[in-house]
Amino acid sequence: MTYVEHIAELVREIPVDQAKEISRAAALVTATLNRGGIIHAFGSGHSEAVAMEIAGRAGGLVPTNRLALRDIVLYGDAPRDELDRYDLERDPGVAHRILDLAPVHPDDLFFVISSSGVNGVVVELAHLVKERGHDLIAITSLAHSSAVPARHPSGKKLADLADVVLDNRAPYGDAVLPLETGGAVGAVSTITSALIAQLVVTEAVYDLVAAGQIPPIYLSANVPEGDAHNLALEARYAGRLRRGA
Repeated sequence: MTYVEHIAELVREIPVDQAKEISRAAALVTATLNRGGIIHAFGSGHSEAVAMEIAGRAGGLVPTNRLALRDIVLYGDAPRDELDRYDLERDPGVAHRILDLAPVHPDDLFFVISSSGVNGVVVELAHLVKERGHDLIAITSLAHSSAVPARHPSGKKLADLADVVLDNRAPYGDAVLPLETGGAVGAVSTITSALIAQLVVTEAVYDLVAAGQIPPIYLSANVPEGDAHNLALEARYAGRLRRGA
């Protein structure tokens, strides 16, 4: 198949094959919003793009935060060059620093996104989130995660710790078009994980509307009324939202 055919097949199959898991995740999101909670999304590497689908974008939910590796510099006291460490996302201790710097309340929910699901930061963050009593939704590749050894000292992977596991259906190694010279091209995890994130958010919003509520949704900042609309909604969550880099 061509790359487009691979993507089209996954786009058709994921909403059907994972309908129950998507609905379970959406129910956790609506429950979080109904009790006044915030949704925090974390991903490192390319998975950060998926966290950006969840937190702080047009057509998405206002009560959301994106957590990132660079938080240890932006909000903490780590030197800038620490972000250049090749093994930063493999260090479980970094998860403690990210979470301790975040504006987290007891009623908050977490999305943790990692296609491999094995690196130290994502697994330790998942451990901490569950130890502190938060609901946890994982977006990961079950095919890849099951094919590689755990890197966390506990022997656990992200999928072992989440309340809901959403499979982005990426193959081992992520790319879907093998080359005769070795390796493969055409990674799919960012596209399919973004699809899953949007499916969860849209279902949660429709559930809120069905319950007679007005969901707190961002307008594009690039439409004339966008800034005023968005700032008014953000004011409801003063001190709890980050809209930095």
